[in-house]
Amino acid sequence: MGILSFCFLVFSLHKLVDAQIATESNEVTAIKKLIDYWGLSSKVNLSVDPCTTDATWAMENANPRIACDCSNVCHITHLKICALDISGELPQELFQLTELMDLNLGQNVLSGSIPREIGRLFKMQYLSLGINNFTGFVPAELGNLTKLKSLSFSSNGFNGPLPVDLGNLTSLEQLYIDSSGVSGPIPQELSNLKSLQTVWASDNGFTGKLPEFIGTFTKLKTLRLEGTALEGPIPNSYAALTQLEDLRIGDLGGEDSTLDFLVNFTSISILSLRSSRVGGEIPSQIGTFANLQILDLSFNKLTGVIPNSFQDSQSLHFLYLGSNDLNGVIPPNIATPQLRALDISFNSITGNLPANFTKIGRSLNAVGTFVNGDGLLDGKTSEISRCLVSNNKCTQKVPVDSFAVKCGGSQLVSTYGVTFDDDSETLGASSVYTGSNNRWAVSNTGSFISNPNGPQYTIQSPSQITGTLDSELYRSARVSPNSLRYYGLGLRNGRYNVELHFAEIQMDDDSASWRGLGRRLFDVYIQGERVLQDFNIMNEARGSKRALVRSFEANVTNTIIDVHLAWAGKGTCCIPFQSTFGPLISGIYVSQVSTTRTGSSDDKKRVGRIVGITLGGVAGIVIVASVFYLWWVKKKPEHVRILTDSPKKSLTAV
Repeated sequence: MGILSFCFLVFSLHKLVDAQIATESNEVTAIKKLIDYWGLSSKVNLSVDPCTTDATWAMENANPRIACDCSNVCHITHLKICALDISGELPQELFQLTELMDLNLGQNVLSGSIPREIGRLFKMQYLSLGINNFTGFVPAELGNLTKLKSLSFSSNGFNGPLPVDLGNLTSLEQLYIDSSGVSGPIPQELSNLKSLQTVWASDNGFTGKLPEFIGTFTKLKTLRLEGTALEGPIPNSYAALTQLEDLRIGDLGGEDSTLDFLVNFTSISILSLRSSRVGGEIPSQIGTFANLQILDLSFNKLTGVIPNSFQDSQSLHFLYLGSNDLNGVIPPNIATPQLRALDISFNSITGNLPANFTKIGRSLNAVGTFVNGDGLLDGKTSEISRCLVSNNKCTQKVPVDSFAVKCGGSQLVSTYGVTFDDDSETLGASSVYTGSNNRWAVSNTGSFISNPNGPQYTIQSPSQITGTLDSELYRSARVSPNSLRYYGLGLRNGRYNVELHFAEIQMDDDSASWRGLGRRLFDVYIQGERVLQDFNIMNEARGSKRALVRSFEANVTNTIIDVHLAWAGKGTCCIPFQSTFGPLISGIYVSQVSTTRTGSSDDKKRVGRIVGITLGGVAGIVIVASVFYLWWVKKKPEHVRILTDSPKKSLTAV
């Protein structure tokens, strides 16, 4: 064969290969319109065939990414446009890519409803629409995608129930629907999803009983069901979920449960049943689980003693047993070398705290117990415990009538003359700290399990805070993944004004970015009464980095005031990064209500004299009005306060 003939043959073969890899023409048209619609032309140059094998957008780690299957005619099978802040509704051209197997549009600001045409994508195996602004109902046509292995539409604004058609997805292994907005009973049809290994379903409006059928998902390794309106008891059928490695159920109503279903959970690593109406004793088997690292059974009705089996745990890092009805002596060797945090607060536990526990970098909360804290707890912390757990009247030789705390930051003096004490002390996952002037203390309980920045319990912002003359007061704050409490100590008994200062400095309100889609919700209790429920700082302040003050009144009868900020499983978990949730507060100012406002007999006499003067003539009216005006000007706050209705008694003990 001559050289020219050989070259012609090579050229012809090359042209033939090129012809074979040409993408289906309607898919080329569709993908070009999508890329142009979402403003990504600078990132994906589609002047060449979108299925060109060596294109930069075809690489495994590319974003945007377009990948194809060219075994015969080229079809687009993978489309990834993740965390690029694309916006608008889903164009119809998307549903012309009927060979798609993997579609990832997560972490954007896409809006509108999900069109029913999504049911045309029959070959889809991995579908991610999480962290967007989608609204409306979850389309029933998702049930047509029977090859799906992973489905995510978490952190959106849907409403209404889950469609029963999702029960058709029998190949589904991963389901992420947390914070999606869905509500109502969990459909019985979902009992068909026997292949599920991962379910994130927290922070939704689910109602009714915890489904029995979840106990048939024997392949489950992760289950999260916190912050819903579901009711217990936890079904005995869950005892079959022995492959679970991460179980988080919380914030249940309804009937009480026991821990008996857990006795064979030997694979468990994270176990949280916080605030789940769990009663009875703690099974000793739990202390023997070789993989258990985090155990949270706080805010329940547990009775009996802490099992001695916890003394020998070689894996347990965090143990939270606070706010139960436990009694007996604390196991003497419970502080193993691996244990980093121990919370036994608000239990009738006695005995001695582990020697040198806090001195070797461990964190401990034993407030509200009868344990002997000599050498480990300072005198004031021991005093808190004594006053909170006993019926004895606590007294203070030199009582005070106010205190103020700069939560998570250094001391400062506000523009209206209040000194906010330094509260920059580093707290651990279960800690108590008493202020330098002994007027207040703070305790923190909980672990930010997945925080990429490590276990941070204070945060700072370089930004100026609007809506206040005291920007510096709000540029730092304390945060907690579970329970944050401030105690006023040695207060003169009486009526107090409680002023809480907030600014959302960790989440953003940028409507053009997925980073602005986070929602923080928590509850606030004062003296055991819930005064704020599902409190959202950013919504109330109408934006992030804006100051907000909430004021309440409360009685002090035993020298202590208790301000409790608690997470109830609601709000997004992972925006703008993992473990962004839980209560946040910038400052607290508590002061005794002036005697001129107490309604005492002296006040009534004073009012009577004023009325007499007023009736005496116009001059009296002018004098009284002038005095009132001067008093009002003097007391006028620098901040705009939002007053609340009278606090309602919580139905659940905290």
